[in-house]
Amino acid sequence: MIIFYDGNCPLCSKEMQHLKRADRADKIQLEDLNSDDFNQRFPHINRDHAMAVLHGQNENGEMLFGLDVTCLAWQSVGKYPCLRALRWPVIRPVADRVYLLFAKYRNPISSFLMPQNACANGACTTNSKRPESKL
Repeated sequence: MIIFYDGNCPLCSKEMQHLKRADRADKIQLEDLNSDDFNQRFPHINRDHAMAVLHGQNENGEMLFGLDVTCLAWQSVGKYPCLRALRWPVIRPVADRVYLLFAKYRNPISSFLMPQNACANGACTTNSKRPESKL
């Protein structure tokens, strides 16, 4: 699975680092939307849309969005099974609206929750892997 995330968001970067540490089978590939060559390597991804809503791509090439990405990513590394509840029909619409609100205000939320983790030069770092040639 490839996750396309905002590496300039401290909270987002922190979660991706945590996810990657849990990824002992190397199932997750992280791609920072702010990479200089992002558009050349992933022309099928609309960067502006991906900045508004988390994007992921599974092994079959299917695109996933928002909490579907988060839930599948954590499930694939065997962590936080309780996140599956966010996809239950009765909870899903509310969880998706809350996620969209969070996504829209992720940078101010990051600044509030993590004032000591402001990223140097406007960028945060995670271990990102280059895509395989099949994509």
